[in-house]
Amino acid sequence: MGTMDRVIKLQNTKTRKKEVFEPVDASNVRMYVCGPTVYDRAHLGNARPVVVFDVLYRLLREVYGVEQVTYARNFTDVDDKINARAAESGRAIGDITAETTQWFLDDMGELGALEPNHMPRATEFIPQMVAMIEDLIARGHAYAAEGHVLFAVESWKELYGKLSGRSVDDMIAGARVEVAPYKKNPMDFVLWKPSTDDLPGWDSPWGRGRPGWHIECSAMSYELLGETFDIHGGGNDLMFPHHENEIAQSCCAHPEGEFARFWLHNEMLQVEGKKMSKSLGNFFTVRDLLDQGYPGEVIRLVFLQTHYRKPMDWTDKKAKEAEATLRKWRALTAGIEPAPSAAAAVLDALADDLNSAGAIAELHKLAAAGDAAGLLASAQMLGLLTEDMGAWASAPSIDLSAYEAKLFEARQKAMESKNFSEVDELKAAFVEAGLEVRMSKAGVELVPGAGFDPDRLEAL
Repeated sequence: MGTMDRVIKLQNTKTRKKEVFEPVDASNVRMYVCGPTVYDRAHLGNARPVVVFDVLYRLLREVYGVEQVTYARNFTDVDDKINARAAESGRAIGDITAETTQWFLDDMGELGALEPNHMPRATEFIPQMVAMIEDLIARGHAYAAEGHVLFAVESWKELYGKLSGRSVDDMIAGARVEVAPYKKNPMDFVLWKPSTDDLPGWDSPWGRGRPGWHIECSAMSYELLGETFDIHGGGNDLMFPHHENEIAQSCCAHPEGEFARFWLHNEMLQVEGKKMSKSLGNFFTVRDLLDQGYPGEVIRLVFLQTHYRKPMDWTDKKAKEAEATLRKWRALTAGIEPAPSAAAAVLDALADDLNSAGAIAELHKLAAAGDAAGLLASAQMLGLLTEDMGAWASAPSIDLSAYEAKLFEARQKAMESKNFSEVDELKAAFVEAGLEVRMSKAGVELVPGAGFDPDRLEAL
C-alpha cells in the first residue's frame, strides 16, 4: 500500500484552480492520457506529455499503491495522416501503424517511461464508438447527414467551451472550421465519416466509414475507466477542440457520469528558445537525439527541470549540464542500496501540482548532503538512476589526463610567449570532439559531453 496520508494538489484546467486531489475510489485511481497518432517517429514535443504523465503515474502509485492505479493511454491508428502516409509510400496501413506504434514504445521506454496499464488502439474499439454515436443520435445530440454523423453543438450550447473558456458564439465568429453543406451549425463536428474503397472503413448504420478523431477517446476511456474517472491529461494544444469535444460527447452520452474530474494540460516545447518547426530546421525526433548520443536519462532530466505548465526549452547546454549531474549522482550512488522510500521533500514537491523542478532541486540537496541512499531512492521514484537507464554512464571511460596535460603545457608556454594560437587550436579540437574544456588557475579539466567521440582525439 502507498502513503495515502500525503495530500496531492493539482491545477485543474476545468476549474482554473489548484485543487486537492481526492479520487472517486482510492482503491482504483484512474487516469486517461491522449496518446500519439502513429504515422511516424515521435518528435521531442510528443515526448513531453509522456514524461509529465509518467511522473504523475509514478506519484499516484507511490501514494495509493501500485495495484490501485489504472493508467490508459491510447494509440490513434485510424487517421487521415496515416492514410496519406500509406498512399505515398505504397505500404499497408496496418504495417505502418504496427511499426510506428512499436517505435513509440521503444523511444519512450528509452526515456524511462513506464508502460501504461492499458494502451488501447482505436481500431480495436470501433463497435464501442458506433454504439456511442447511436446513443448520441437517440438522445438528440447528434444527427446523420450525407453518410456523415455530426455532433450538434447547439444541444450542449450552455456548457460547450467551458474547458477552453470560449463561448459557442465567439467560436463561430472566429471559426476556422470546415464549412460543409450538411452541417446545421458551423461548429458541429464529425463523429463518423464515409470511407471510399481505398480507405480503411467499417460497416455502420450510416454506411461504410470510419470514426472522427474525438469520438475515439470518449469511447475508449468509457470502456476502460467508466463514465466517471479521476484525471484526463494531454498537451494544451489538445484543449480545443479535442478535449472540448470529448467532454461534450461523453457528458451527453453518459449524463449520469462526470467524465473526467481533473483536467491537466502540459505546455509546449521549444528548441533553443524557438518553436520547433521543420521550416526552422530545429525539428527532431526522440530517436534523432538518441542517435546523436544523448542518453535517454539525460533527456528525461532536462524535461523534469521545467514545471509541466511552463513552456520547456530544450537546449544543448541544458543537456550537457544534465549529463554532468547524472554522472556525478551515479558515481555517488554506485554500489549503494536505496533508502526504503523517496525523501519526503521530493514527494512534497511532486504532490504540489507535480513540481518536478522542485523535486530535482531536492535531489541536488540530497547529493550535497552526501545522502546517497536517499538520493538513489528519490531519483528512482522519478525514473532516474535506475539500473536499466545507466548503460550510457558505464560506457568505457577514456583517460583524458594526457590531453589535459598537453593543453596545460601549451597554456603555460603561451603565458610566456603571449601567442595563444596553439591553445586555441587545441581547445577547438577538443570541443569538436565533444569535450567541454574547463580551464582555471589550478589546471585543465576535460569533461565528455553528450556527443563525445573518442576517435576524434586519436588524430591529436
